[in-house]
Amino acid sequence: MYELVFWRYLEGIYLNHHLVYEAITEEQAEIEGLEELPVQVILNRVGSVFSKWEKVDDNSWKNNNGVGAFHIRTTPQSIKIDCYGTEGKTMDTLVNVMEEFKCPLYDPQVPERHDEMNE
Repeated sequence: MYELVFWRYLEGIYLNHHLVYEAITEEQAEIEGLEELPVQVILNRVGSVFSKWEKVDDNSWKNNNGVGAFHIRTTPQSIKIDCYGTEGKTMDTLVNVMEEFKCPLYDPQVPERHDEMNE
């Protein structure tokens, strides 16, 4: 499994990324300093981009014409995507969808957040 995690900071706020990730993983109700996300709009967009994939349930997709599957966990402030055997280009597509919503990737495997503060 490979995790992709996304959130947006409130303007002027910049927190320890790993601590934010841990709070998201622990499914804390609200994390001070993070913006609320348009979760349903994001899920609809993912569904549209991956319309050729089988939608297993409301938050899970499986590639019946190749490898990979993913499951999305949401809070009002975060999107966490668990990728199972998913190709790099598919993960790139998920990252690009989240960038449409100004949500940079936090990659807990590295650990590194890919946003303007790291460039």
